[in-house]
Amino acid sequence: QAISHGFLLVIVRVLNNYIIMKKRRETMNGFDYDVTVIGGGVTGCAVARELSRYELSVCLVEKEEDVCSGTSKANSAIVHAGYDAVTGSLKAKLNVEGNRVMGELAEELDFDFKRNGSMVLCFAEEDIPSLKALYERGVANGVPDIQLISGEEARRMEPNLSEEVVAAIYAPTGGIVCPFGLTIALAENACENGVEFKFLTAVKAIEPIEGGYRLVTDKGEIKTNYVVNAAGVYADVFHNMVCEDKIHIIPRKGDYCLLDKEAGNYVSHTIFQLPGKYGKGILVSPTVHGNLLVGPTATDIEDKEGTATTAAELAEAMSKAAKSVKNIPFRLTITSFSGLRAHEEGDDFILKESADNFFDAAGIESPGLSCAPAIGKYMAEMVVKKAGAEKKAEFKERRKGIVRPELMDKKEREALIRENPAYGTIVCRCEGISEGEIVDAVTRTLGAVSLDGIKRRVRAGMGRCQAGFCTPRTMEILARERNVPIEEICKNAPGSEMLTGEK
Repeated sequence: QAISHGFLLVIVRVLNNYIIMKKRRETMNGFDYDVTVIGGGVTGCAVARELSRYELSVCLVEKEEDVCSGTSKANSAIVHAGYDAVTGSLKAKLNVEGNRVMGELAEELDFDFKRNGSMVLCFAEEDIPSLKALYERGVANGVPDIQLISGEEARRMEPNLSEEVVAAIYAPTGGIVCPFGLTIALAENACENGVEFKFLTAVKAIEPIEGGYRLVTDKGEIKTNYVVNAAGVYADVFHNMVCEDKIHIIPRKGDYCLLDKEAGNYVSHTIFQLPGKYGKGILVSPTVHGNLLVGPTATDIEDKEGTATTAAELAEAMSKAAKSVKNIPFRLTITSFSGLRAHEEGDDFILKESADNFFDAAGIESPGLSCAPAIGKYMAEMVVKKAGAEKKAEFKERRKGIVRPELMDKKEREALIRENPAYGTIVCRCEGISEGEIVDAVTRTLGAVSLDGIKRRVRAGMGRCQAGFCTPRTMEILARERNVPIEEICKNAPGSEMLTGEK
């Protein structure tokens, strides 16, 4: 009964949004939407959420089956304090602002975020001037409470730091976040406020037309007055279709090791090394879910889908991490993964109207995740000013995440299970995830349609066994709740089906 009620709520939300959009389109002179956002990563979802505050019809198109399927799913999950970016750059300005508002946003949208503080380590006396220069940049950028500390002070705060550390920057405002939780929360809230999401919709061409653009997709055409290009490593492709000045996005691959929760307390702060040409170097950091993360490496490639890890790069990550933190228990590694950063040759974000009614949010590499809330507001204000749109009389500011029984006390949990016994049936033993949580992940606004979608919403399959035991039952629940044959259940997009039929 509870499951049916949840599914009914989804239908009501979809119908309500459809009616609102239909009425809006009747007054749009042949255009399908006022604004179309290309890309369902954290940047695109942040822009869509901010646009949903206004009297605009907004659509977000994403080539994968879910949001958070590209760079936003595979990164360091760090909310940077803001000392690294060049003073005066968009990266610097929006990093400090994004960091400042992240706590408030986490409370509004109910996702995991923690200010654990960060350190930048210096290993040689001759490098202390470079450390001081970085500290001074942090001060100039407006990073609150940033400090220079000695190696001894750093080791008192982090006993497992290397004895080679001679000095460090300490930034108490640095944080860690769930990148899936942030992106999904932004998307769900945008959808609740009227944004239409089109998944498995790849943009093939963008053609200027009077008053806007025609987007040619593999699911038909979309006519829109304004385009926001937030396509990650593909942002140059769409920019170059429209704009005379061409840009080049370089996919910068980074490999990571993720360690079991048994190693999660090995450090409490995010530990960086002095940054170099290719970024902030190898970090060692706890995650908001209690694991330990090591990485990333930095290798420029041409393949925009090239996310395969290599033994050599993983070995490099482990070797360099050992310079910062001694005796890291790499035997507790439970998985490795790789992500791509959208590095633009100008080395700063491109956030502007690059052609008439065409707005770029391109070159969003680190600290893009930290900047996302600020980028969303920055881009939305630009579009809204051009469109002359007014704020809505009503905007749903808050979003409630999936119920998490493990955070409840015994009486609350018992009451929840009495009301819905599915919360008493554990499916993922490693993470303690119940059937009720998986059902919620599937039936809520923009619910999961794949195993990866469930994993990112409730962590089923992210634990020590890496979905070795819970996959069959999770597939059964997903098939049941979506009312599709189990043979259609995919790991992510179509083509990644888990079963091929009976033998």
